[in-house]
Order: sequence, then structure tokens, then C-alpha cells
Amino acid sequence: MIPPIASRFVAGETSAAALDHTRKVNKDGVKVILNLLGEHYHERAPADADAAAYLELIEDVGDSELDACVSVKPSQIGIDVGDEVFRENYLRIAEKGAEHDVFVWCDMEDADTTDVTLDVFEEAAREYDGGVGQCVQANLKRTGDDLERLADVPGKIRLVKGAYDEDPEISYKQKSKVNEKYEEYLEFLFEEYVGRVAVGSHDPKMISAAEELANEYDRDYEVQMLMGVRDDTQRELSAEGTEVWQYAPYGDKWFSYFYRRARERKENALFALRAIVGI
Repeated sequence: MIPPIASRFVAGETSAAALDHTRKVNKDGVKVILNLLGEHYHERAPADADAAAYLELIEDVGDSELDACVSVKPSQIGIDVGDEVFRENYLRIAEKGAEHDVFVWCDMEDADTTDVTLDVFEEAAREYDGGVGQCVQANLKRTGDDLERLADVPGKIRLVKGAYDEDPEISYKQKSKVNEKYEEYLEFLFEEYVGRVAVGSHDPKMISAAEELANEYDRDYEVQMLMGVRDDTQRELSAEGTEVWQYAPYGDKWFSYFYRRARERKENALFALRAIVGI
């Protein structure tokens, strides 16, 4: 059972609980990106099992009236087993999404997986008429070239700052530089990308920049934030007319995810400590 403090960041242990969470959040005008927790499988069986779970989840979402989609991690559906395993499972999920009109996102993980992730995304995006989206990371020095490559690929691009500790030779380390590149890439997407732009950030400055760019280029966009982070802002932005999507993970592998969220801010860590020791 997930303790109350962790339930701030995790939408339950089962898909049924995650769908219940989605219904509640939808009432506030916020849409939901559902992610089954799990990553870095080195054998095919668990990768195939999680892929199968996503197929069932997509059917459940498609049969509902919920404003929801799904997001998968490459290492969860087989990229550490083999590129072809990842490709097969990703395309199965994308096909099922197309059948049930449920959008499918793919997260971006460490830089070693970027090439194959983008290759498979582009294949799926063209095969399924833009029914998939891809996350890209502003802290990687290669991202400008990647965005130029993806400029005519249908679907959606989620721009994030990047959370992986990559080698300085391939990534920007200074926060100010990452912010600078984020704004640069955001403008490129609004100006050049044929699909829809997703602003994956909790940073008010980046969200304001996106609003200004959307007005300048007369384009729709969406803001994506994590469950449990700036929830009030999510509701406020939605009430003001911005399309907001909440990334809501669920599943029995919740502890490691919750631990990462708790470490990000001192107040989260304090809440976690109190929950663990019972004070």
C-alpha cells in the first residue's frame, strides 16, 4: 500500500487506481499522461509484460471518456535488451494507440539511447499519422541538430531541461546555459516544427516564454507537469485556458520514483522522513 505522502506523486499501484485519479484531475480541467512505473529491464520477459500492460491500459482509456494518454520509457519496453525488442514493443503500443485513438508518448532516457529512440519515434510517427510524441532534452548539445531532423515529423515534441547526469562533453552543466538553450529550442519548435509543442517544465519563466511564442506564431501548445509538483498552478493554468497535462505514474514500483521526487526539494524530503518514522 502506498503511504499518503507518496500518493502525492504516484497515482496508485494499479491501472484502476490510476484511472480513478485521472477522473478526479479531469474535473479540474487537467488532462493526464499515464506512466506505468518500471525501467532498465535487461531481460525480455518483463519488458514484454509491461508492453502488454500498456496495451491493456490503452484499451481501458480508449473505452472511457477520460482525457488521458500514455507515456512509455525505452528501457521499460526493451531497449536494454536490444534495439529490435524496443522497436517491436514500441510499434505494438503505437498501433494499439492508433486503434483506440489514444496518444502515445515516449520518454527520453540517457544519451546512449537517443539515436535509436528517435529512429523508432520517427518510424511510428509517420506510420501512425502523428499519433505519438517524443521527449527531447535541452541539456544535450546534440538537441539542436535533433530538432532540425524532427522538424517535419508529425506528432508532438515535449521539450524538457533534462534530468540525466551526462558527460560534460555532450551536455551543458550550467543551469543558466540549459535555460538559455531551452528558450532557444522552444522558439525553434514554435517557428519550425510541423506538429504540436509540449512545454515540459515547472519553470514559470519557460511557461511564460511559451505563451509569448504561441501568441507570436499563432500556435496551440500544451504544458506538461509532474503529478505532485505545482498542482495548484496546473489547475490555475487550465482555468486560464492553457491546455495542461499532468504526468501521473502508477504501479507497484513506486518507491524508487517517490524517493527521487522527495530528494528534489528539502520540504519533500522532510515530509518523506516524517512519513517513514511516523512523526
